[in-house]
Amino acid sequence: MEFFKEIEKIDITVDALKSQLQIATLPVHCKSINNIISDNGNYGEIYCVWGQFTVSREVIRNGVRFALLNCPHALAWTVALHTNRNTIIIHCTIDNQQENEEFVESIEQFVSDWKIGLEHWLQL
Repeated sequence: MEFFKEIEKIDITVDALKSQLQIATLPVHCKSINNIISDNGNYGEIYCVWGQFTVSREVIRNGVRFALLNCPHALAWTVALHTNRNTIIIHCTIDNQQENEEFVESIEQFVSDWKIGLEHWLQL
């Protein structure tokens, strides 16, 4: 399944977005992520709405991709800038095409929390 949110008409560079999106700043940008247990740069342990997970951070062309490495649903999310549209795209995926409604709602809330947190950081 895929989940999307967009933040339109923003003025930020790809480099600024990448530098802001660190494991240490995850709870700042998403209230569904409660705290950081450990942070080793591009790997760490977090506690979030679904429990404790190992998280990875990977810099990609126009943003950053995070993944919960020990998640049974292979949950991963990307925050990237569409430079031609000045739009941040938040894209989250899991490995199943259908899931129970409660879990789907929690992922929708997770993606919404990312949008709200980034808008707050961008002061929109």
